[in-house]
Amino acid sequence: MKNKRVSEWSKLDNAAKIFPANSKKSDTKVFRFACELFDTVDPQVLQQALDITLEAFPLYQSVIKSGLFWYYFEKSRFKAVVTEENLPPCSTLYDKNNKTLLFRVMYYRKRISFEVYHALADGAGALQFFRTLVFHYISIKYKYALRDKSPVLDIEASRTQKLDDSFQKYYKDEKIFTKKKRIKAYKIKGAKIPECRFSVIEGVIPVDEILPKVKEYKSSLTIFLAAILMCAINEEIPARLKRKPVVLSIPVNLRNYYSSQTARNFFGVINVDYDFSKGSQELSEVINSLKEKFKENLTPEVLAGRINKLASLENNYFLRVIPLSIKNLILKIAYVIADRSYTSTLSNVGIVKMPDDIKPFIYSFDIFVSTDKIQACLCSFGNQLRISFTSAFVSTEIQRRFFKSLTDMGIPVVIESNIIDEEKEAL
Repeated sequence: MKNKRVSEWSKLDNAAKIFPANSKKSDTKVFRFACELFDTVDPQVLQQALDITLEAFPLYQSVIKSGLFWYYFEKSRFKAVVTEENLPPCSTLYDKNNKTLLFRVMYYRKRISFEVYHALADGAGALQFFRTLVFHYISIKYKYALRDKSPVLDIEASRTQKLDDSFQKYYKDEKIFTKKKRIKAYKIKGAKIPECRFSVIEGVIPVDEILPKVKEYKSSLTIFLAAILMCAINEEIPARLKRKPVVLSIPVNLRNYYSSQTARNFFGVINVDYDFSKGSQELSEVINSLKEKFKENLTPEVLAGRINKLASLENNYFLRVIPLSIKNLILKIAYVIADRSYTSTLSNVGIVKMPDDIKPFIYSFDIFVSTDKIQACLCSFGNQLRISFTSAFVSTEIQRRFFKSLTDMGIPVVIESNIIDEEKEAL
């Protein structure tokens, strides 16, 4: 009897379903983590590290295919190969007409870059992969320096746990009413950078310089920076459009609220707004307002409603039997409606943790995303906080005002940009 060949496949998680239908050249739905080392990257060692890492993350060997009713992951035989960086940041990874792996690993001088298509993972999930990759690279490259030490990475999830669809795990077949009145947000407009490219402007800030100021306002870092960004945007709003509120979209890592070690998508999004035409222009008042908005949105009921809303796409019989071509149209319309409801995005990935024996070989970590508007991402490593703005617009006034607000408070900021020869300059 011949052995029957079985295709290895899995469903996209519920947050991932919207990305294939809405990926385009101007917004590829790709994000990038980068790690800068103190020494030049050895590509052969990086390839060894990648091969080892992939054994622990089997979903990364997949491509996306389209079925009659849904997209799905299918295991491929493509070999993931590290390359020297030669593409614009966050270039296309998903092309329905050209099946490829949904991530890439690149190097340039002392930098390792890891780009991921959002349908594969969210920031927290992809960071598991990237931390593992960097850990293995350093462990192999500096094995003699580490020979008397036994560094251990704090990722204990099994292969099965990394593959969990936590949306389905925590889905409850019950209606949770969290519907709110949709706000028509102010939309940033202006001339855009040609060829669907975007600028990257990164501010580097000592953690021990910014946290005292955050505590002074009795705030969290995310709320503090969100308020500053809102104020920076408000200063650029024409007088005739001041009546529209500034709305920030804030991704929320649901692993902080539910027991999950998945390396896939498991995030929610909250929209927080502030109407400068009715409220004070003072930063302290914006921060106080955001504190209340965060508190309202991060309740168990609201988070459960987000999970149920996404999981209902798969559990609704009527939706399940609609052909994919029609679902794509529905998902595109849903995305356009959602896109109108916010002005910009601020995403805080948090602290990047590495074993103490590994840290001395690493200078920094950072993250940024593709966008067709303006978006800020931040993460910290050691005493270094990096805030990265990606923008499709020619104007950089919002970014300038944002960082100037910090320096006006006495917080030192060093600016790095891909606009002017990637040179560093003090703000």
